[in-house]
Amino acid sequence: MGAGRRWEICVDTGGTFTDCLARDPDGGLHRVKVLSTSRLRGRLAAVDGDRVRLELAAAPDASLFVGYRLGLLGGGPPVAVAGTDRAGGLRLSAPLPAAAEGAACELLSPEEAPILAVRLVTGRRLDQPLPRLYLRLATTRGTNALLERRGAPTALFITRGFGDLLSIGNQQRPELFALRVIKPEPLYAAVVEVDERLDADGDLVRPLDLEALAAAARPLVESGVTSAAVALMHSYRRADHERRAARCLRETGFRHVSCSAELAPFIRLVPRAQTTVVDAYLAEAIEGYLERVAEPLAGGTLHVMTSAGGLMRREAFRPRDSLLSGPAGGAVGAAAAGRASGFEQTIAFDMGGTSTDVSRHAGDFDYRYETAVGDVRLLAPALAIETVAAGGGSVCMLAGGRLRVGPRSAGASPGPACYGAGGPLTLTDANLLLGRLDAEGFEIPLDVEAAAAAAAALAAELDPAAGDAAREVLLAGCLEIADERMAEAVRRVSIREGHDPAGFVLVAFGGAGPQHACGVARRLGIDRCLVPADAGLLSAAGLAAARLERFAERQVLAPLSQVAARVPAWLDELAAGAARSLRREGVAASEVEIRRRPAELRLSGQDSALVVEAGGERSLAAAFRDAYRERYGYAPPARPIELVSLRVVASARRGPPPAPPAPARPATARPVRYRRAHFAGGWRRTPVFARHELAAGARFEGPALVFERHSATVVEPGWRCRVDDHRALVLESGGGPG
Repeated sequence: MGAGRRWEICVDTGGTFTDCLARDPDGGLHRVKVLSTSRLRGRLAAVDGDRVRLELAAAPDASLFVGYRLGLLGGGPPVAVAGTDRAGGLRLSAPLPAAAEGAACELLSPEEAPILAVRLVTGRRLDQPLPRLYLRLATTRGTNALLERRGAPTALFITRGFGDLLSIGNQQRPELFALRVIKPEPLYAAVVEVDERLDADGDLVRPLDLEALAAAARPLVESGVTSAAVALMHSYRRADHERRAARCLRETGFRHVSCSAELAPFIRLVPRAQTTVVDAYLAEAIEGYLERVAEPLAGGTLHVMTSAGGLMRREAFRPRDSLLSGPAGGAVGAAAAGRASGFEQTIAFDMGGTSTDVSRHAGDFDYRYETAVGDVRLLAPALAIETVAAGGGSVCMLAGGRLRVGPRSAGASPGPACYGAGGPLTLTDANLLLGRLDAEGFEIPLDVEAAAAAAAALAAELDPAAGDAAREVLLAGCLEIADERMAEAVRRVSIREGHDPAGFVLVAFGGAGPQHACGVARRLGIDRCLVPADAGLLSAAGLAAARLERFAERQVLAPLSQVAARVPAWLDELAAGAARSLRREGVAASEVEIRRRPAELRLSGQDSALVVEAGGERSLAAAFRDAYRERYGYAPPARPIELVSLRVVASARRGPPPAPPAPARPATARPVRYRRAHFAGGWRRTPVFARHELAAGARFEGPALVFERHSATVVEPGWRCRVDDHRALVLESGGGPG
């Protein structure tokens, strides 16, 4: 993110927190973290009728909050902030009921969380226009809307005779041995069978009846159905039927129409139709959200992160591209941090408040072209990211007499018990009570007594006579369970793909990742972890490292021996199309880079394919045989090879790397204090280091704690830490007695 004449701001909105990293026109760096519910939490420092003074972690000018609302956590309705007083406090429209000094409170912004973050870093009030800026945004808004079933009323328009196709699905049972299978409700509110038919070659069998289509669509529009998904048989061969149907539906009154031939021009009607339904279902949620974010920008530039880790202008962004938007920012940031510290083989370990995302990077990213999100499958390029419902807000509870951590999360509201809003016991509470978090340095006020009460209640549920020692064992057990669940997610992107995680560096980030890095690495045989600078905001930093990017794709489905000679021309055609898309974004032709040429190949008669890189010195056949041997451990049988598809990834060229910093000289690491922290079954006197005071070259051994504003790093016994040239923490096992 280079300095320029405008603000350059990167914002990642997660399920709990929204992270912002900004550079002002003079090159100064600004950081802020807010709740994704567009709220700031603090305490009442002083109360005098309708006048209050606040304690906030980020303490900007109080006039910034005029027009916001202020309320007590767990209290009555919030009241409006009408103005400020001469002492720098807030003047409210009415006294805050039951307000008292020291009470936890929250400010509620009327704008989306990214704009709240932008106003905080730029110092602009609600009545002031934002400065000229370039905003890069990643968001989990689409994922949350899909998982929580909060999309728009949607109608599926599909070829006559296939109305129950998505209800039938692919006949795979989610749990093979479950005696009672509960099928999820479909996303669409209605299905319409369309009079039309193409054959498998795209030739016309039955023409499209537009009059019948319009007659079936009008009652749906009148009943409040606003989005339409059009998925017709064999439309990937000939898209004109879908285009004409879409035009008719828009004229009938649908506000949004998604067409499968545009979104996923591939064979396999079930995932193609599911992709289209998801895109239509999320259209209002995503497009409305982006419109609310873009409106205050007043002509500023807005690019959005796609699931594939590239940036796209808002007007071209499709809802189906949003489902891994937030995790992709973290994956890109982790790869950039690894490269800066000299590590090409990295595993990203992004643990936030709601979930943990892991991905592997070995010189470049792994992509998936069919992704499962919840109970639907999407045909769309995405980074190969595994997600597990274990985050700082994961609820620790008993289920069937067993201790469980997640998948339920306390979210941003009410949040963990220590947030003081009546939330349940979570991993954040466990880390706090075991001395691994600093209540005073946390971004929002923490209530240690509330966390202790929640822990005591859970321990009593397990054993009414449980004492302090039993509670400590219980809390440590919660951490162990979470570490194992997250390690299993790493195994899915490494061991199950034929890669030994021991050969990788674990890049730990997010608000909670560095707290669990050593525990997760130990289970995987990984002996080095990297905690980058701004680890708590690395997903936002990943947006700064991301590039404008486009995919172009072509389905082939032909024996490789018959089409091998045509592959170079097809790749050139795809590359030209992807480059044109980037030039429309303002990328100069000389700055367009054709970064990847992935080809999907399989043995004749197989369903699943392997992805190899096309355009190199090796033939596609040789590349496929090598990939097959690496994946399965033996050579493929002597059967014909089929070329399934070709793709091209075009990116804006990355600028030259910054000059490396001077090599670090050995530096002294001085603890700022000591505290009791729980490790390996007992309490230890543990040194605490302030991250901003650690100079490059500093070294120390665990157990130790490193606190910073947006994160905390736990260096377990048996590990040592050094600070590299880029001020990243490098944790290595074998640093001392356990």
